[in-house]
Amino acid sequence: MSDKKIIVVTGATGAQGGGVARAILADADSGFAVRALTRDPASPAAKELADLGAEVVPADFYDEPSVHKAFDGAYGAFLVTNFWAHGSAAKETEEIEVLVRASKQAGLRHVVWSTLEDTRELLPLADDRMPVLQGAYNVPHFDAKGAGNELFRQAGVPTTFLNTTFYFQGFLQGFGPQRAEDGVLALTLPFEEGKLLAGVDVADIGRTALAVLKGGEQYIGSTIGLAGDHLTGAQYAAKLAAAIGEPVRFQSVPYDVFRTLDLPAAEEIANMFQYYGDFDQKFTGARDLDRLRRLNPALTSFDAWLAENASRIEVK
Repeated sequence: MSDKKIIVVTGATGAQGGGVARAILADADSGFAVRALTRDPASPAAKELADLGAEVVPADFYDEPSVHKAFDGAYGAFLVTNFWAHGSAAKETEEIEVLVRASKQAGLRHVVWSTLEDTRELLPLADDRMPVLQGAYNVPHFDAKGAGNELFRQAGVPTTFLNTTFYFQGFLQGFGPQRAEDGVLALTLPFEEGKLLAGVDVADIGRTALAVLKGGEQYIGSTIGLAGDHLTGAQYAAKLAAAIGEPVRFQSVPYDVFRTLDLPAAEEIANMFQYYGDFDQKFTGARDLDRLRRLNPALTSFDAWLAENASRIEVK
């Protein structure tokens, strides 16, 4: 029998949870073992984790007993919910409640909860600068997670709150440069000129979560804001241009214009970028790159990420 402490990882076949699982499995001296939760243990991603040494177990947030069973005997957990699987803040809140109850019942010693700021703390719903969505939220996928923080606190679950941000991987998945009518590549975002956008390599969520778990009690109750770089839209465009090998201009789209576009979740995305922009000093200020590099020396800058990923950016 292994004497390693079991870390439950939700979303283990996704970007965040998969990164955490791989980071733990790659560190033979961490003292941790991975219990990867998935709805489909037979999926290729789940089988890959099993081949790397993870214990893969079935669990579904909408089958609460399966979650409680999966948490039994564990030391800690990395917990994440996927708002985009359904697009509902109400459903995400239900999922968080299940995770809190399972963590409490299992007596977990350390939970790393992947979360985001509740935008309503800085932007009350009565402020009319952006539309209220789903009846009670500015940015539902932020606000539901941020409100969920208090559920962990109220339940007495020993938790570290890991605030994430925009993924560099977004430039591979819809936010990358596109060729404009004049033939020049444009990085088109609903983001104001001169504002700072905190970005992160999603793999650093895994590396940082592992560092927090290894650090133990000193991080319980603390909030860690994650980023790998703080750059303006023009700076992102310039770095993309250097990596791609042709000019890229930054094209700012007004928030209200972006909200009208025929795109999935256009209002939500515009509200998110407006929150990034309107509160950029507070948002980026909560993500101290020097502190993060002390915690995670492998923290990836945008330049370093581009060096590895520029060839994957599709330019037409």
